[in-house]
Amino acid sequence: MKKYFAVACLYLASSSVMAAMYTYQPIGSSTVLGSYGNRHALSTAMGNPAASYLMANLQGFRVGFAGPIGIGVEGGGVGTINDKVDSLEASVDTDYLSSLDLQAIEDGATDVYNNTPGSNADKEAAANAYIVQEINAAVDTIEASLADVSDDVATIADTTYLKFATTVQGPFLPIIYKTRRRGVFMIDASASLVGRAQILSDSFTLTGLDDLRNISDENDLQNVDLEAIELDTDTSLYLKRVSNYKFSIGYSEMYSRTTGSALLLGGRLNFHKLAMDQKLTVLNDDGDSDVSYGDFFISREDRSDGISLDLGAIIAARYLQLGATLSNVNEPEFDYKVIGRCTGLSGADLSACNAAIGFADSGKISLKEKYKMKAQLNLSMALKSKDQNFSIAGSFDANSIKDPLGDKYQWAAVSISHYSDDFFSIGMRAGVRKNMSGNEMSYYTAGLTLSRRLDIDVAYSPENDDGDTGLYFSVGYSFMY
Repeated sequence: MKKYFAVACLYLASSSVMAAMYTYQPIGSSTVLGSYGNRHALSTAMGNPAASYLMANLQGFRVGFAGPIGIGVEGGGVGTINDKVDSLEASVDTDYLSSLDLQAIEDGATDVYNNTPGSNADKEAAANAYIVQEINAAVDTIEASLADVSDDVATIADTTYLKFATTVQGPFLPIIYKTRRRGVFMIDASASLVGRAQILSDSFTLTGLDDLRNISDENDLQNVDLEAIELDTDTSLYLKRVSNYKFSIGYSEMYSRTTGSALLLGGRLNFHKLAMDQKLTVLNDDGDSDVSYGDFFISREDRSDGISLDLGAIIAARYLQLGATLSNVNEPEFDYKVIGRCTGLSGADLSACNAAIGFADSGKISLKEKYKMKAQLNLSMALKSKDQNFSIAGSFDANSIKDPLGDKYQWAAVSISHYSDDFFSIGMRAGVRKNMSGNEMSYYTAGLTLSRRLDIDVAYSPENDDGDTGLYFSVGYSFMY
């Protein structure tokens, strides 16, 4: 097995973001604060579309400078990946025919022939019966070993994966402008990459092993060519990758106001350019694919375009803030690059293509996969000081949705934060966020804001009962408000 590429692809995540593009895993201070819009944290304007109204008190602009950029990793069985890769390598490289000693069986048959009383026909019948018995016993042992290996590989495949992504906001973005009439326009752009590496398991067999059971005499035994018997398995390294260029324009305004509260409404159009692909490499194949792993991850072929609509509302009172966001109202659909077209392929590419068809037939993958950006309702509430310098906030996704790689997410987050209008002060926030669906991972989150400009946020998920763990880091710099 080509251990180097398995290790490279699985460990690629250790240098790259967390479970999904920031539609599902936010970047910047929203990592801690969730969908709660706080005027001290510019990146929270990308949650609820109405939150941009809170970002500027008077007529004028508010803009970012650099980032935020998010980097991280999430996976199952991360701590034992090297051991599991070694186990896979050993499974592929094992000499399963070592227990089959044809010469010893032939010598044993000769002894039986010589020690059997009676006619030559009786002696020959006894020797042949011995050969059949020993061959069948050896094949039974080999098949039992292969079955055990198949089960072990299936266990590794079920419990081991790595997801990685990175999201970066465009320079000097978002741009937020509040007009004289108090309407607020917002422009934003970002680029994201998210990928997943996992093992697809297949049964381990030996080609020609069944033919050994047809051996009936010494002549058949002498004509066996063990070198022609080879390991046969489609166990593969399976990679999925989605990159997205997103451009957003939004508008928000104060719809109504009383002496104690105001109703803010907002909407946002997101223009997506997604490039989605999947790659499969059979671990038992020594050939090289025509497409390198580096080219696979940076490729932008077969783009799929779409527009999504987000709507939001916020009730802002002196000490209370309530919010509701409906994302992806129109539920746009995007197409993965089609795989499983084997015409004209050869070598490793043909092996991978045939394996992909087999995995598709068993329901493990889809050759013509589509991604539907499902609608999701998010609710938020915060108890806060009048100036939002202090707040206790919580947000909750009312329904689960799948990310572009097919994993479910339904975030619930709680946080406490403290900011100051003093330039030399340090803003602090901490919280917990949990995925209520899918892998059900819990992240402990924390962040600092230095000089009201530099935001640093981290999230860490200790290993849960299923062996899943994750680490996330985000940093961004915006102009002072």
